[in-house]
Amino acid sequence: MIELSSKDLEQLDSKGISKEKVINQIQTFKEGIPFVQLLRAAVVGNGILRFSEKEQRELIQYFEDHRGNLDLLKFVPASGAASRMFKAMFNFLDNYDPSIEKLSEYIKRTGDKDAKIFTENLNKFPFYESIMERIKGKASSKDEEAYLFVKEMLMESGLNYGFYPKGLLPFHKYETGTATPFEEHLKEAALYAKTKGKANLHFTVSEQHDEMFAKEEASVGPKISEQTGTQFNITYSNQKPSTDTIAVDMENNPFKNSDGSILFRPGGHGALIENLNDQDADIIFIKNIDNVAIDENLETVANSKKLLAGILKKVQDKAFAYTALMEKESISIEKTDEIKYFLEKDLNVRMPNNYDDLSVDEQIMVLKDRINRPIRVCGMVKNEGEPGGGPFWIKDSEGNISLQIIESAQIDMDNEEQVAILQNSTHFNPVDLVCGIRNHKGKKYNLLDYVDPRQGFITRKTKEGKELKALELPGLWNGAMAFWNTIFVEVPLVTFNPVKTVNDLLKPSHQA
Repeated sequence: MIELSSKDLEQLDSKGISKEKVINQIQTFKEGIPFVQLLRAAVVGNGILRFSEKEQRELIQYFEDHRGNLDLLKFVPASGAASRMFKAMFNFLDNYDPSIEKLSEYIKRTGDKDAKIFTENLNKFPFYESIMERIKGKASSKDEEAYLFVKEMLMESGLNYGFYPKGLLPFHKYETGTATPFEEHLKEAALYAKTKGKANLHFTVSEQHDEMFAKEEASVGPKISEQTGTQFNITYSNQKPSTDTIAVDMENNPFKNSDGSILFRPGGHGALIENLNDQDADIIFIKNIDNVAIDENLETVANSKKLLAGILKKVQDKAFAYTALMEKESISIEKTDEIKYFLEKDLNVRMPNNYDDLSVDEQIMVLKDRINRPIRVCGMVKNEGEPGGGPFWIKDSEGNISLQIIESAQIDMDNEEQVAILQNSTHFNPVDLVCGIRNHKGKKYNLLDYVDPRQGFITRKTKEGKELKALELPGLWNGAMAFWNTIFVEVPLVTFNPVKTVNDLLKPSHQA
């Protein structure tokens, strides 16, 4: 049994974490998290839907026809810091000295491909002019200029982009000036998340960046509002301290900091299920902060979102009608068969193995349970070699089969059969979700009831030279939505433009 001192308990209390939660997390470290069991990859025709152009137009129209009566919300996880995006350029600053060697010699010596691409394309970055203005006349050679450019971009004495949140960096350059992802998300929201002239957006941000986002909103909000004829209602939240997870040593005892306090770490993006659970709307669009499109691709992106929302609305209307029907006294066997068929065909629900042996009343209980859940419609793009979670049919320890988004870290790479299934995967999820979180009476589900805690991750880290184990909560679109009803839909590649490294801004999809 884990002994927690009164000082430890005080610390838990201050973070809003219960003792039970900590004990359960320590138990998870002891037991380990089993790999998921993949049954087969979800592909078009078996788990992923593909629609003809005519069907797409009809579904978009279905959304447009109902849009006026819907509460819409765009939910954007935006706490990502840009430090990772500039990792290679920080490395370049540490290792290159223009007074000692030529840039070409440095690149030849180190094979630093990132620095080569970056320095050869300086003028294509949206912040090129503003940095050149700042370093004007300071360099005695082209090589020194490249070095000073990177230094000005990253250092605290310069633009300090290394500290910025990703959402507030200049991503796109237009004739009228540059635009940040924050600004691009407002433009998008005006196209598909607006009802009666109003668009609601919620950004989850890091506490240290609260003021910066408020400033950006004050600066670009009115401009985009005027351009798009939209009144924006923007709210923010931070990851809750109560979602931090305990770190343990290699013997699974709480890892202590040098001051004797327990080390807690942020629980990863899965913690945001709590932030999402605090929101309420008929339809919530979820998309990462760094996945934005330039103006010329906006219409295609917006139509893709409307398509997903149309699919959600249509399936939801049917589910709600069936749910209301099952609340009535009697329901025919033909009707229960019809509802079962709908759940299997339209919502990818798989019944328990013993379903046929159950009494009619028991079958209705199962149908009620399966139909009465939040629904997520997830866009899937063809896999072009980008890392990301993939769509699979999986089987859990109780033998239940479901459609899930699985990360490679959840798969046993020493198991040839599982690796073969992984390699059959054709699509991946670019964090493109449209969610229905209310029931047929308009009441919001408690989303925390639909999380599978067995889909977290245990990772190894070091702190002050000591090894430790850390726990990541089930990912927001992975285990945190494991017990939702799920629909996967193929969407065009143009809807997926993530910026993982600064050089991604050179891709055509970010060159306006």
